[in-house]
Amino acid sequence: MEKIGIVTVTYNSEKFLEDFFDSILNQSYDNFNIYIIDNNSQDNTIGLIKKKKDNRVKLICNNINYGVAKANNIGIKAALEDYCSNVLLLNNDIKCEHDLIKKMVEIQYNNNCSMVAPKILYHDDNSIIWYAGSNFVKSKGLLPIHFGNRKPDSQLYDGIFQTQYAPTCCLLIKDTVFHDIGYMDEKYFVYFDDTDFLYRVYKHKKHKLFYFSDVLFFHKVGGLTKSFKSINNKNFRGDFFIKQNTRNHVYFLKKVGTFYSYLYISYLFFKNNLKFFIRIDIQKNFSTWKLINKSFFEGLKL
Repeated sequence: MEKIGIVTVTYNSEKFLEDFFDSILNQSYDNFNIYIIDNNSQDNTIGLIKKKKDNRVKLICNNINYGVAKANNIGIKAALEDYCSNVLLLNNDIKCEHDLIKKMVEIQYNNNCSMVAPKILYHDDNSIIWYAGSNFVKSKGLLPIHFGNRKPDSQLYDGIFQTQYAPTCCLLIKDTVFHDIGYMDEKYFVYFDDTDFLYRVYKHKKHKLFYFSDVLFFHKVGGLTKSFKSINNKNFRGDFFIKQNTRNHVYFLKKVGTFYSYLYISYLFFKNNLKFFIRIDIQKNFSTWKLINKSFFEGLKL
């Protein structure tokens, strides 16, 4: 039975940990360590983790918030140093069945692939799909579009098949992928870190990613990263989301480095400014407009 290193990043995650530990510590496949990388939580996250008297739980505390990419890298390297043959990148705002890891390992073995991702449903409405496979879409600036997103779960999304992208919400990865591709790009604080990594894997062509549907896995979408703010009972995109999403898309396309990607960067400048005027979820004030454009040029400088 191969040893697996489960890597999860916490930041003020206390309200998610009960479901997370119930899901993971009771897995039928039990040859694993959990590397919890805490990004300087200010709530009771650390206290709750320390109450778990299980020698598989390894807590690493950062004294500042390094962001998702760097924290994941800390956990990945710790897992590889402990001779884990697979790393499971896993959000802690999830709930899943106790055969998740067993099924993922079987899919990996049966399909001779390096990476495996499950069907992911919304936790708040577990009849609705969040992820059921995904490809990079050139016409959208190589954004990976989730198959079935926000659609009712059905047999249309059942099966086992090769796909191009999976979010690191739940992704099993062989150690050889990191040896061949490298780690997460730490210039991404959050958002696009998984897009960048999976695109590098896709372009490398050696490692296959498979999706499978025969699993119960629920994601509390938006629980860890607050992408909206409420003002006068209206929801608007938060400044943090706007900054990270804008700069990181530009930086990602810059790294791709093709003529088309640079052409799309130019298109993004006009698209982002047009969205400022027409999108109802973006505040219409000077500071928001300035943030959009400042973040765009920050992405070019990265």
